[in-house]
Order: sequence, then structure tokens, then C-alpha cells
Amino acid sequence: MNYDSNYLLVFFLGQIQLPVVEKHKTRKIFRVALPATGSIVLMLMFIACFGIFRYFKQKGDDQARLEKFLEDYNALKPTRFSHADIKRITNNFKDKLGEGAHGTVFKGKLSTEIQVAVKVLNNLNNNGNDFINEVGIIGKIHHINVVRLLGFCADGFYRALVYDFFPNGSLQKFISTPDNKENFLGWLKLQQIALDIAKGIEYLHQGCDYRILHFDINPHNVLLDLNFTSKISDFGLAKLCSKNQSTVSITAARGTLGYIAPEVFSRNFGNVSYKSDIYSYGMLLLEMVSGRKNVDTSKKTLQVLYPEWIHNLIEGGDINICIEDEDDMRIGKKLAIVGLWCVQWHPINRPSIKTVMQMLEGDVDKLKLPPTPFNFGGSASTSTIVPPRHLNLELKVIHELE
Repeated sequence: MNYDSNYLLVFFLGQIQLPVVEKHKTRKIFRVALPATGSIVLMLMFIACFGIFRYFKQKGDDQARLEKFLEDYNALKPTRFSHADIKRITNNFKDKLGEGAHGTVFKGKLSTEIQVAVKVLNNLNNNGNDFINEVGIIGKIHHINVVRLLGFCADGFYRALVYDFFPNGSLQKFISTPDNKENFLGWLKLQQIALDIAKGIEYLHQGCDYRILHFDINPHNVLLDLNFTSKISDFGLAKLCSKNQSTVSITAARGTLGYIAPEVFSRNFGNVSYKSDIYSYGMLLLEMVSGRKNVDTSKKTLQVLYPEWIHNLIEGGDINICIEDEDDMRIGKKLAIVGLWCVQWHPINRPSIKTVMQMLEGDVDKLKLPPTPFNFGGSASTSTIVPPRHLNLELKVIHELE
């Protein structure tokens, strides 16, 4: 009994001491772990604070640059609105007209008689360059075939542009076949719209103090007023250069897929120049005539569709669109031939916009059919695919020529 009692006593004493040992070990671990954990937390807090500081510093620098630009903006500047003004003009953004990659457009009123379109810019993916381009370029030019900037808002990080309202919307709405009686404008009207757009481009390329390259000519960026007069819009991607320059510097592809000239994707086709706008205009012309898109961007490659009916139209054979008389046939043929000249792969083979205007105003019988840029193998291929390597958006700088 005594032996067992002593054994039990020692056992229980040992059991009592064990937690004390573990407690000492735990204290030692806490003494080591707590400072290390605290250091990690402090470091993470420092990194987070530094990231927030850099973000707001960059935004502040962008805002300071924007304010400096606006201070230097001279006499003919449009009206500057506050954010509160924009909310009042748009009735608190009640009537949404559309939305794109660069922002959302709302309908508004400056007065009971003056309706406007207000474009609220999306500033998440840029540093204000689109806004500065738009205000700096379009705010100083005035032409019947270029939209007029009535005002702008630069209230903190909030930016918006105010334009005339165009009740007929964009040209894209009227890209349809003659069979669609509701939207088809008629061949005479299409020819006039094509000429109006060419006049607007000619003004940008030759009529301003500097040559303005638009880089985003497409049906969405051609607006139609009450009388269907064409107005070129959206100068967020535009670039200024002197008139004696034949090429411009560009480090990344810009524009809308399907309308971007091949040389903007790859220098294998030549240097980027005002001829890049000519290509975009040519694609627009072919869509006006065909009443459908000529590109398929649903795949990783950009497929340029070459409608076979254009050959039939030009050669006087069977056609898949409704043309009622000889005059309409001649207009369709003229627009098709001019469009084909404009979409030549190599810039040197495309006409200037001045020549384009002369072709549109001239006799179709005097126009020569250009070579087919899409027919590489000599067969009657109706489409071609721009290889993936041509879709690389990072380009080497093309130096400006003095």
C-alpha cells in the first residue's frame, strides 16, 4: 500500500509539473513569434499605404497636368461645366444614349431649345490623355463635317464632354442593304455621306494648322444631323503632326478592329501615316455599299471578308443587292472602286483623301479597278486572314520625319 501511495504521489506531482514546462515553452514561443508577426503586419501595412500613396500621387499628377493644360487653353475654348452642371444638364443622367469603351453618352439640354449629348469618360484605364486629346484638338477646329465641342467638365477626377445632339445618331444605324426599306438611305444619300466624310478627313489632314490623324474612322464615329450631314466625332485617339511629316511615331496599335490599317499592326506593311485613316475610310465605304460588316473579329485572328458581290457589281454580272436603275448602279460601282483603292495593303498604293474626293465627284467610267489586295494565291478567294503575329499590339517606335 505504501509503495503504491508513494508511486501515485510522485505520479500526480509529475502531472502537475508538466503544464508548467509547457507554459514556459509557450511563453518562449510567444516571445519569439509576436515580434516577427508584428513586423510582418507592419511591413504589409507599409506596402499598402505606399501603394495607396502612389495611386493618389499619380492621380494628383494627372490632375495637375490636366489643370495646367486647361490654364494654357486659349481664346476659342468651349464652356467649362462643373459636375453639378452636368447632372443638371442630363437630368441626373436619366436618358442614356449609348456606351462604349471610352465612356457613356447621355442626352441632355442646355436650354429648352438646345439639346446636347454628354459623354462621361471612363478614367479607369487611362491617365487623361483621351480627354486632353478631345478638348485640345476638337475644341479648336471648326468644320461642317466635324462635330463641335460645346463644353467640357474637369471637376476633380470627373471628366465629361458636351456635344451637339444628333437626332439621327451614327452612320452605323444606317449600314443596311437596299432591301431594308426602313434604314436604307438611298444611293444618292450614301454618296453624299461618303463625300462629306471625305471632306471632314481632308480638313483634318490638310485644312488645320497641324495635320490631325484620327486613327478611329468607323461608322460609330460618324454622326448624322437632322439633314443627314455627316460629322466626324471621337478624337480620343487622334494624333497631331506637322504637315510636312509623312510618318508618325506610334508605340501601340490604336483604333477599332476591322478598321485598323495593316501597318498599324505590323511594320511589314509600311510606316504609319495619314494613309492609315484612308484604309479605315475604305473599309467604311465597303460596308456602306454592302450593307454589312466586312470583318469577323470573333476569333483570335482578324478575318477580313472580301465580298464576292463587289466583283459582280463592278463587272456588271449578277449581284446580290437590289439596285433599281442605272444611276444607282453607277453610284454603287463608284463607291466600291474607291473603297477598294483605299484598302490596299501597302500605304503607298492608297490614294490621298484629296484624290478620293476627286474620284467620288468624277465619272465612274474613268475609274480603274485596283489590284485585289486579298487575293494572294491567284485564286478567286473571297477572304483573307491577318496572321496572329500581325495582331501584336506592342509596336516599335516609328520615328517622325522632320
